[in-house]
Amino acid sequence: MTSIFLEDGTNVCCTMVEAGPNFVTQVKTPDSDGYSSVQVAFDDAKEKNTSKPMQGHFKKAGISPKRKLVEFRDFELEAAAGDEIKIDIFDEGEVVSVTGTSKGKGFQGVVKRHGFHGVGDATHGQHNRLRAPGSLGPGSTPSRVFKGMRMAGRTGGQTVTLPNVKVVKVFADKNLILLKGAVPGARGSYVTIQN
Repeated sequence: MTSIFLEDGTNVCCTMVEAGPNFVTQVKTPDSDGYSSVQVAFDDAKEKNTSKPMQGHFKKAGISPKRKLVEFRDFELEAAAGDEIKIDIFDEGEVVSVTGTSKGKGFQGVVKRHGFHGVGDATHGQHNRLRAPGSLGPGSTPSRVFKGMRMAGRTGGQTVTLPNVKVVKVFADKNLILLKGAVPGARGSYVTIQN
């Protein structure tokens, strides 16, 4: 993350995202595929690290192999296979949605995973119960724990979409975009930006 000063002098925390160059690999239409979408590729890959079917897919579009493929339904711009989509399709001040895979945190307890408060008081005979989940369910009836009970378990590593993220600045010559606040995922991970 970084920060930038706006014209009125306020300092805004931002995340800088490299968002290009992107190339169209396939255009799907209702006649051929049953729905309309545009498939976009990003981030160069070595040919030896690309499978033969994907090499043929990229060759058909007339571009070099890429690492990431994303499909956008109901894409607004007219595009054909092999076209480059530049970052200047976004405007400063525009509101976008950002989708990414959140950081994995491994196996966590209920306090960190669900925001439980724990017992909160270390007196009255409490021993190692400060971060425990407490009672899990009824006793003799129904004699089981209900499905969906919030308990300890693996946290993070899920697809997260942040709506209403403001585009603070666009550096079209460097294919960089500044987004207000944080975006899901670790450094170097892929995110999808769409308006």
